Amino acid sequence: MNKTKIILDHQKLLTVLDEHREEGQKIVFTNGCFDLIHVGHIRCLRGAKKEGDILVVGVNSDESVRKTKKEGRPLMPENERLEILSALVYVDYLTLFSEPTVDEILRKIRPHVFAKGTDYTAENVPERETALSLNARIAIVGDPKGHSSSDYIKKIQRCRW
Repeated sequence: MNKTKIILDHQKLLTVLDEHREEGQKIVFTNGCFDLIHVGHIRCLRGAKKEGDILVVGVNSDESVRKTKKEGRPLMPENERLEILSALVYVDYLTLFSEPTVDEILRKIRPHVFAKGTDYTAENVPERETALSLNARIAIVGDPKGHSSSDYIKKIQRCRW
């Protein structure tokens, strides 16, 4: 598969997901910044993929990362983060979003499962009410939160080259 074809705007994504639904496939959605890919991201994406047939990953746009993270973020521009994620075997489709939460994109794509990392519980996921209103099951996936891009950035900054 040509991986550039998996990076879709919301409208094209909706069309493709409708085809998968017609084939009876279960759609899983997860999201994040994915600014500095580490093992925690891989384990979360692997766990999300196990929840269904098609994994859609919403990626924070550069604009939204600048609003939610510390100064100097994102480390990599959105097009490079998308390219890296498109190379991972667990990811079927990618789409950018700029909103502070993924409520809007959840309403659009109507996944069967909304997967979040272990820094959340099914009770405190910010988009919980939206997911439940769509009958999307909330799945907490990945390993215990022992990895973070911010921690790795701090560690790199302490290095004496």
